[in-house]
Amino acid sequence: MSTKVHIKASKIHKWLALIIGAQLLLWFVSGSVMSILPIETVRSEHLVSLEAPPIGNINGLVSPRVVAAKIDGPIRSLRYRMLMDRPVAEVIDMKETTYLFDGLTGKPRRQIGKNEALNIAEKAWIDGEPDFTSVAKINQNSIEYRGALPAWQVSTDDDVRIFIPLATGDIAAVRSPTWRFYDFFWSLHIMDWKNHENFNSWWLIAFALSGVVMSVSGLTLLVKRWPLKRRQRKNVN
Repeated sequence: MSTKVHIKASKIHKWLALIIGAQLLLWFVSGSVMSILPIETVRSEHLVSLEAPPIGNINGLVSPRVVAAKIDGPIRSLRYRMLMDRPVAEVIDMKETTYLFDGLTGKPRRQIGKNEALNIAEKAWIDGEPDFTSVAKINQNSIEYRGALPAWQVSTDDDVRIFIPLATGDIAAVRSPTWRFYDFFWSLHIMDWKNHENFNSWWLIAFALSGVVMSVSGLTLLVKRWPLKRRQRKNVN
């Protein structure tokens, strides 16, 4: 290996180490934080139950054929679940539009109202008595919520937010200070500081490839500076 290659590898390794060293540290720190935090806590499963209560007795439920006939065109899925202590039939068509029907009568159900959203959040809360402070309708997605719109945002005094789409009435997401802490490090880890969701960003790809180049240049220097070869050269001289 020539001296010229050795010098070039040394320069490449030095500058790449300076440039991507900080990001490597962020990768290690953010990865450690995300590994330490239990994902169940991040999702607030200890605060809010995301599981709908079982229907129980299925006798008297409206026929799937009756419900499907009310939809224009083919449907993707149909399921029965409980909503506000009453069974409903949830239908999703091929355009991903969701329809709700009363599970006993088959009549279309109106969208979830403000008071109903608050009631749903209260029943799903499992960590003592909830202290809800506001219920607001949102019409656009954000870093915290990227689900069906419009949706109700039910907030607590300690900044826990429960998102309930008007079309479905189920709890689509729960965001807490722990989730925001986790999400901050997630954005650092995937290098998407704006939307916190694209883990194929050019920044991430560029730094990952730079890390590979830095490793190759480091191996080149290791081969060049291997102590055994140095001793052999001394013995020859």
